[in-house]
Amino acid sequence: MRLGGTVAGPYSGPGEWEELLVRSRFRAVTAPFSMHTPRKETEAYLAACERHGVVIAEVGVWKNVFDPDPAAAAEAQAFAEGQLALADELGIPCCVNIAGSAGTAGWDAADPSNFTEETYERILRSVREIIDRVEPKRAFYCLEPMPWMIPDSPEVYLQLIRDVDRPQFAAHMDFVNMINCPRRYLAAEQFVAECFGELAPLIKSTHIKDSRMHPMNLTALLEECSPGEGSLDFAKILKILDDRLPADAPVLLEHMTTFEEYEKAYNYLAGIAGENGISI
Repeated sequence: MRLGGTVAGPYSGPGEWEELLVRSRFRAVTAPFSMHTPRKETEAYLAACERHGVVIAEVGVWKNVFDPDPAAAAEAQAFAEGQLALADELGIPCCVNIAGSAGTAGWDAADPSNFTEETYERILRSVREIIDRVEPKRAFYCLEPMPWMIPDSPEVYLQLIRDVDRPQFAAHMDFVNMINCPRRYLAAEQFVAECFGELAPLIKSTHIKDSRMHPMNLTALLEECSPGEGSLDFAKILKILDDRLPADAPVLLEHMTTFEEYEKAYNYLAGIAGENGISI
């Protein structure tokens, strides 16, 4: 696998970003540009990656195509189409968003409408429309799983892919986002094996992070955290990824804010991989 993440730290352009990239030792990264980035700047980022044998694994959308404000929803849909077109042009395999929420609490909120039949049909229409308008040949549009939003299990993701019925719709894997109840948490490695057993041939990019649970009286609080700060057995999880994914599959750390945080997490996973004969 190609272990990497988002290049973090202060930088003012491609040159300083490249210095951080080299220090990070990442072999795969999220795109540091978008459809709005000037072309020469985008090309400079691409050249930096090529110089160091690094792949850009995914282009993010991260906008709510179901925003209650019609203008904002239309803007989000247009941005998703533009990002997918950019990924396809540049040969970046994964353009990723979340399904979106029609509620008023936020673009990624846990809203009762997220699991209605009407929302499921809206997801199908939205994904088909984005793919049909762009007609990508190399890039795949993907939805990141969420704890309280479709897709929230490997089975639901497989059904969603069947129902969308477009060859350029594929899977983005974030298994921690689907560890959304104590039952999955307490059998986490088994659940991760199920995720990759069901979806591995369809996965275009994977996020890797840890999970921890805080029992509170008769309830439980689950939260994501950096690798090594939770309870997941990464010797087992990295072995699952190594067995199920292609040798050059991107596996990305995320949701840290500083270079040092990413470095610590990378070192932790790299150390476990080395101890278990897993190539990164």
